Amino acid sequence: MDHNRASRRSFLALATATPLAATVLASCGDSGPAGASSDTATDWILSGQPKEGIRQTAVDDWNDAHEDQRIETSSFQNDAYKAKIKTAIGAGQAPTIIFGWGGGTLRSYAQAGQVDDLTPWLQENPQVKDRLFDAAFAAGTVDDKVYALPTETVQPLVLFYNKRMFEQVGAQPPTTWDELMALVPTFNAAGIAPFSLAGQSRWTNMMWLELLFDRIGGPELFDSIYQGQPNWNDPAALDALTKVQDLVRADGFITGFASVTADSNADQALLYTDKAAMMLHGTWTYGSMKSDGGDFVSGGHLGYMNFPEVTGGKGDPMNTFGNPAQYVSVSSQATQEQKDIALAYFADGLLQEKEAEAYITEAGEVPIVKGIDAKFAGLEDEDWLKFTYDLATNAPSFAQSWDQALSPTQAETLLTNIEKLFGLAITPEEFATAMNAATAS
Repeated sequence: MDHNRASRRSFLALATATPLAATVLASCGDSGPAGASSDTATDWILSGQPKEGIRQTAVDDWNDAHEDQRIETSSFQNDAYKAKIKTAIGAGQAPTIIFGWGGGTLRSYAQAGQVDDLTPWLQENPQVKDRLFDAAFAAGTVDDKVYALPTETVQPLVLFYNKRMFEQVGAQPPTTWDELMALVPTFNAAGIAPFSLAGQSRWTNMMWLELLFDRIGGPELFDSIYQGQPNWNDPAALDALTKVQDLVRADGFITGFASVTADSNADQALLYTDKAAMMLHGTWTYGSMKSDGGDFVSGGHLGYMNFPEVTGGKGDPMNTFGNPAQYVSVSSQATQEQKDIALAYFADGLLQEKEAEAYITEAGEVPIVKGIDAKFAGLEDEDWLKFTYDLATNAPSFAQSWDQALSPTQAETLLTNIEKLFGLAITPEEFATAMNAATAS
């Protein structure tokens, strides 16, 4: 991946933009990519309710109204999808519609000519862009060209906490890192894990480093790394790496966290079944906690807040990380008929009113549709939706998840070393050395 400043957009430009300003494939012939016939578009969606149902319903509604422009879906768990889509694209067997998170992975697809430039289409269909959050387009843009249309919801990271557990030990949610660390022995003494963590998934561990890097070094720290400067051994970076190992050594995470998976929602279950007091995760977990956690959400037992500040750090405590949106591209290997179906769906079937409202009422998430906050009033989840909307739109820096911002090769090296860091198999300095080599120009 080319890290030249002249040939790439700035990570910081993305970071400081706030969003407002596995199943077996069903065969449908074998004449096109992903086993589809040339007159049917294919779409791989992520599994897990309630959002899988929302995505599927949008496609079903489209198919019911467009018998001559049908879309065939297959669903995959998050981690399985990430591995399968890269292999499929490389083999020329990608689905027509490629779902992703933008950033470095999208850049690699665009540079290899594996996805179509959507810029001319958007110029011919300005109404598509006009209704979506302006800043959501940044992570779908490569060298000033849009290769992925933003869709679905804005997803900042949130520190969730179990109010019942805090009441049990007579504690208050932490407002600083020092307060967070002081809670660890308090909860452990009560037989409660301070934090749930799905460490086997690795990207869940990454969220801790993202926010510690930001709170200590400011968004500029990772931007310099994104630009190809080997700054993983910056004092602020080493401080963040050390702090997370301090938390591991203090038994801050659930025992056996390295064997817990996010795809199974086991980390969420640990929070709502009173096994853990807190969990750092994305807003995408709210809907499943509400549907699977009994009265945990509806009964007012779930608390949430932005990640606490680090005293003396450079980062604004209002900053956040996560996904400014999700993204869909069109495979360059698809037939023209398949491409036409995908673009028609993007214009008139994707994130329309019914789907947008379902993300609000069923998943408890904020769609990236302008003026959507007007629909929050009077809803059961009004407070949560307003919190998410305000966090995303008021953050001075809303930065993209590292494993999406970096190239696929760099991201895999990052996740491997994060796993070792949390497993106390390497020191912060060894982590920095490995990552400096992986991300240098």
